[in-house]
Amino acid sequence: MTTARPPFDSNRAWTRATAAIRANGEVLFALAGVFFLLPSLAMTLLFPQPAPLRGGDEAAMMAQAADYYRQTLPVALPMAVLQAAGTLGLLTLLTDRARPTVGQAIRGGFAALLPYLASQIVLGMGLGMLVLIIAGVAGGVGLPWLAIVLAVPIGAVLITRFALTAPVVAIERWRNPLAALRRSWQLTSGNTWRVLGFFALILLAFAIVMSVVMGLSGIVLALVLPARIAVIVSAVISATLGAGMVILLVACIAATHAQLAGEAADVGTTFD
Repeated sequence: MTTARPPFDSNRAWTRATAAIRANGEVLFALAGVFFLLPSLAMTLLFPQPAPLRGGDEAAMMAQAADYYRQTLPVALPMAVLQAAGTLGLLTLLTDRARPTVGQAIRGGFAALLPYLASQIVLGMGLGMLVLIIAGVAGGVGLPWLAIVLAVPIGAVLITRFALTAPVVAIERWRNPLAALRRSWQLTSGNTWRVLGFFALILLAFAIVMSVVMGLSGIVLALVLPARIAVIVSAVISATLGAGMVILLVACIAATHAQLAGEAADVGTTFD
């Protein structure tokens, strides 16, 4: 007889995640600075987003956005790969009982990179096909708005079910992309809505903090600094907040995985 898995405890996961950050803060921020803060800052300063066009011409705005992403793709794509390796390295630092050095964690992140990227490509293709099917059905019944109504919640649930793929690859060292996706699906079974609510609250809180901090800092910087310097300082603040959010999210993913996988060791003791 199979023992039922206990329900996911978001408070416990949050406690483990924040404990991990407190215990390993210096190395985590150093790694996040290299893989997230500096690339994000460079992207913001070298490829600033164009100002919105006046007049509300939707076709022109779509063309402007397409041109921007076409120009930035040669830089954004390698950056996304680098940040994927950074995510896997952070997971290794947070959870590996062998107490890896930062260099070892980085090498471990790159070692897990190819199977993780393969799993994300498979997942992306699956989600893309699902969106096309939903859009086709919605268009077929003459209700185009139905595509958004269906795609958003279904997409959120599916992303949640596969959210533990990174720790499965980095921590459990599963190297088969399809098996890693299946393992994440199994781990989140029965706890999908709890896990989804946990991460939705984190993202909502960050969005509020980001909005408030950037709004207030933007006003202050515009008053006390020249325009160009204010833009640079604002970009530094935004990139720093973004790197901090990545650390928090990765720590929460690691804690969620540890709880659902039934691991005995507490996340956050790697460098104690």
